[in-house]
Amino acid sequence: MPAAKNEVFGPVCCIIKADSEDDAVRIANDTEYGLSGSVFTTDLYHGIQVAKRIEPGMAHVNDQPINDEPHVMFGGEKASGIGRFNAQWVVDKFTTQKWVSVQTEYRF
Repeated sequence: MPAAKNEVFGPVCCIIKADSEDDAVRIANDTEYGLSGSVFTTDLYHGIQVAKRIEPGMAHVNDQPINDEPHVMFGGEKASGIGRFNAQWVVDKFTTQKWVSVQTEYRF
């Protein structure tokens, strides 16, 4: 369905039945987009393992797919976004450090 294949910014929920966990991961990754995703489970450790297998820029376990916190980088993968922003991470990416020293007297 088009809503499942496109990046929709609105209150839309597409439900696609998967035959297995591997099939669910394949379906989740079968898109040109990858801003954010969620995994819902009663087994948190296993949810983290599945979240590592899907390909969005942000993956959440038992939470909504979009969270924007200023201390954590925010951004997508594939055709979703053009990089990351927020936190010290972004300051480091956009900063070039340079040392400038001035010697006012002759050095012996």
